[in-house]
Amino acid sequence: MKRTIKDFDLKGKRVLIRCDFNVPIKEGKIIDDNRIKESLQTINYAIEQGAKVIIFAHLGRVKEEADLAKNDMRMVAERLSTLLGKEIKFSHKTRGKELEDAVAKLQEQEVLLVQNTRYEDLEGKKESKNDPELATYWASLGDIYINDAFGTAHRAHASNVGLASKLPSGVGFLMEKELDAFRILENPDRPYTLILGGAKVGDKIGIIEHLAPMVDHILIGGGMAFTFLKANGKEIGKSLLEEESVSFCKDMLTKYASKIVLPTDFDVTTEFTEEASNHIASIDQINPTEMGMDIGPQTIDQFNQILSNSKTILWNGPLGVYEMTKYQTGTKKTLENAVLSQAKVILGGGDIVAAASELGYKDKVTHASTGGGAMLEYLEGKELPGLQAIPEKE
Repeated sequence: MKRTIKDFDLKGKRVLIRCDFNVPIKEGKIIDDNRIKESLQTINYAIEQGAKVIIFAHLGRVKEEADLAKNDMRMVAERLSTLLGKEIKFSHKTRGKELEDAVAKLQEQEVLLVQNTRYEDLEGKKESKNDPELATYWASLGDIYINDAFGTAHRAHASNVGLASKLPSGVGFLMEKELDAFRILENPDRPYTLILGGAKVGDKIGIIEHLAPMVDHILIGGGMAFTFLKANGKEIGKSLLEEESVSFCKDMLTKYASKIVLPTDFDVTTEFTEEASNHIASIDQINPTEMGMDIGPQTIDQFNQILSNSKTILWNGPLGVYEMTKYQTGTKKTLENAVLSQAKVILGGGDIVAAASELGYKDKVTHASTGGGAMLEYLEGKELPGLQAIPEKE
């Protein structure tokens, strides 16, 4: 068990909290503030305990001077202020007198958001390469460090691994929820079913290799299903195909024939648009000019038979082109069936969480991970540096 924010006396302490505020921005506006909302429990707890709260976070990537303006955290400070219902102080700088003065003036229960940590990447990638001098400087601003940014846990940065190595440290409530999900997966109730979707097999090779021996069923949908079907000798028309992954799929189908379940029908069309006409076709009826855009009703029922008897369900990747309304059915119905199964349902970050949020199921599952890349690496069996740096409870 990792040390958590609840293990510290925060009153009067300068508490550095690493949050994941890497929100999508369009035309200078935040279009989805879910990541900010997910951090509120930890921030509010620190405020209630009388801490002087100093938040570090990143936004986008900073490779050149032009990236500074578009990734300025000021807009995040404004949204955070609205969500918390209180003033958020903001430092335009990641180091220097402005930041130091702001920290020195901070009173108990006040909150300061520091400028984008990746501003430090402009010259020498000091944040991303965990520069020890930068980590030491940031650590000098605080008394306690709390990591609540699971989305960066797979990276060794100055604002996570660096700070955790220099201050008494623990995890926040959001990170704790991710760890609870890990514990479910490390000792799952069975039958344990893995659902894999998304576009490419290549993105999931590590997950398949690591989890295939552990799970009882593997349900495959999305674009990646067609490479498996091609490996199984099926004609897939113009559907997405990764030639370089066909041999891997053949090997997996041979090794785990009793576990892998492939779609038997699809919603197909001739063009990758919502305007083109579409119809349901079995896998043996897809014409050379057609492409599959979503799993079909027979496959949904086939998957549901397995899900209804499952006790643990882990899901990574949508089952169709859910961004187009007419091809959301497979993902939506399977989300509904997973929730109705009464199993513990964990969504493994990325697009499936975005889909569940859009379709109204995100808050109905056991856990929806906030970290796409971090969750992927965990599912591949890799260590997460940002998590490893936090000590265990004594």
